Amino acid sequence: MKKIKYLLVFVLLTLSLVLASCQPAAEAPAEPAVVPEEPAVVPEEPAVVPEEPAEEIPADSQLEIFSWWTAGGEAEGLNAMFEVYSALYPEVEIINATVAGGAGANAKAVLATRLQGGDPPDSFQVHAGLEVEKYEPSTYLQPIDDLLDPAVFPQDLLDLLLYEGHYWTMPVNIHRSNVLWYNPKLLEENNIAVPTTMEEFFAACETLEAAGLIPIAMGTKDGWEGAHVFESFLPAALGADGYRGLWTGEVSWNDPGVTQALEDFLTMMEYVNEDHSALTWDAAGEYIIADQAAFMIMGDWAAGWFASKGYADFGWAPPPGTDGIFVALSDAFSLPKNAPNEQAAIHWLEVAGSKAGQEAFNPAKGSICARIDCDNAAFEVVPETYLYLTSAAEDWASDAIVPSVVHGAAAYESWATDFKDVITLFVTSGDVARTQSDLADLCVAAGICQ
Repeated sequence: MKKIKYLLVFVLLTLSLVLASCQPAAEAPAEPAVVPEEPAVVPEEPAVVPEEPAEEIPADSQLEIFSWWTAGGEAEGLNAMFEVYSALYPEVEIINATVAGGAGANAKAVLATRLQGGDPPDSFQVHAGLEVEKYEPSTYLQPIDDLLDPAVFPQDLLDLLLYEGHYWTMPVNIHRSNVLWYNPKLLEENNIAVPTTMEEFFAACETLEAAGLIPIAMGTKDGWEGAHVFESFLPAALGADGYRGLWTGEVSWNDPGVTQALEDFLTMMEYVNEDHSALTWDAAGEYIIADQAAFMIMGDWAAGWFASKGYADFGWAPPPGTDGIFVALSDAFSLPKNAPNEQAAIHWLEVAGSKAGQEAFNPAKGSICARIDCDNAAFEVVPETYLYLTSAAEDWASDAIVPSVVHGAAAYESWATDFKDVITLFVTSGDVARTQSDLADLCVAAGICQ
């Protein structure tokens, strides 16, 4: 700093001499100019401070999670897992990027556009199974073989997760697609036992309808619900092995069992609420809570939804004809290539696959852990779902496990989407022969059937 001060003094003296030499001639001053003995005080900082660059957001300070969990227990479960993550990584801001629409129909369309446009979220929800093919894993995803520990997951689930020799997604739960929910009060008041066969089911519906009640609550507004319900009718008519064979080409879609499933489904539609096309599945579920409807066929996320509504007076059973058959699906999360916050995403997958993460998530979601080492006591935190989830865990361990098509496990996404569209049309047309023919054509188009 002293050198700077002396330099400034030298510059000032030189400048004064130059200025003096440039002045016009004038009379000499009476007194000579006095040079100050001490140099002028110069500020230590320059007069103009350069503008500081804009502060950049540190890498991995955010985490964008993309899913379709927007309502009831599913949203509560996701938030519970966020809390586990935030406790470990409090410096990371979580962006909950949800797109409404049951079964992810709307979210998947948005996600495909983002991936193709080079704008992936840090992690996104995927159903375990062949649904992953939709996202062209070798192009858009990173394998997570080093993150997933096969020792803590059941073999049935590992078989679903493995695709082209790699694990691409981290599972967070096991869901059951085929559940018959019922209102015990209405069954008791009308002397109806929980039906186990289609004949008993339709007889119960006749009794309930005669009593002025809605026998079966159903919503088909989002376009996937009809196919979801029909998914339970296929194993009821074909059995577990026959149902599996439909997706492998070992059983023909022209099989009489498929005809029976379509006819039974058509009969069931005679007993659903008339406004089903205007309602989502959960809006239709309000009829159960209000003691206006007796039955509803829906996946076990309904248990989490019931709990979120403060409703615990529900009963459950396998849909008629499916006792001993567990139609399974699993929610999972991926690691996209070029994730903006890759390390934060890796930490998210570690939490999603952890015991703590799954014990926080599943009680509210209405699902059981994907891991095999979760503590049953952890599920007591949501008493409305505890008994059901205990029962579901027992069934998972003993039932024949078959994959859900509507929820991404049994078939490629393109086939599953077309399947939903065919059944959606069947809900309005009721044309059994045409629908069965269309389903057979889909199997051929998928390259599975000849």
